[in-house]
Amino acid sequence: MARAGLGSRRDNEKLIAAGRVRLNGRVARLGDKADPLQDKIEVDGRLLKFSPPQNIYVKLNKPRGVISSLEDEMDQGRSIVRDLIPLAGHIYPVGRLDKQSEGLMLMTNDGKLAHRLTHPRFAHEKEYEVTLEGRISDQNLEQWRHGVQLDDRLTAPADIHVLRKSKDATLLRITLREGRKRQIRRIAAAFGHPVRSLVRTRIGSLTLGNLKPGEWRYLNDEEIQMLQKAMNFPAEKKKPHKNKHKN
Repeated sequence: MARAGLGSRRDNEKLIAAGRVRLNGRVARLGDKADPLQDKIEVDGRLLKFSPPQNIYVKLNKPRGVISSLEDEMDQGRSIVRDLIPLAGHIYPVGRLDKQSEGLMLMTNDGKLAHRLTHPRFAHEKEYEVTLEGRISDQNLEQWRHGVQLDDRLTAPADIHVLRKSKDATLLRITLREGRKRQIRRIAAAFGHPVRSLVRTRIGSLTLGNLKPGEWRYLNDEEIQMLQKAMNFPAEKKKPHKNKHKN
């Protein structure tokens, strides 16, 4: 229903709860499953028509203060990443960044690719530039590289390079192959060096490039093919789009 332009998931749930949606001739209920290309879906007596969706691939530089969700589940009026991309249709973020983090996000409607990029079994790399408070010790960094105890189990080894150190701050490039909730922030805090800023710069082969916070653009053919190659998918050609957009 969202794909047909009938609003957000929450809006559509209200339509279903009000008995305004029929599925194959009967009143639909919350939790019903439907295939839009096979089942008959009506809203207020109007038949919804769907066509197989064209895959959309967008990269976004998420600004700090924006949540990486399709809606504000807490109804607090918070900005969401979907608001930054004024495209019709249903696209969703691949993975998440917490509200205070920024940087690269992939938005797509390609469920298979999204699954492979986020499932722990595939262990795709994600790279971050992280500024910590204070001057973290070499001993702490070595421990971090080999794994630290988090949620009652060791983290996977991480590649960590020191880009700059001063008395007041340390700039690191961190590459992870797993993604536990707020992993970098929690480990840094445990070492006594809270994160001052965190920017994701790469997901697999896809890099942030020169996008400024709040800007987005379609992936080009080469970027799509590199992602699909890493996922062992057949290559898919796309028509070129305008290169960059601003919020």
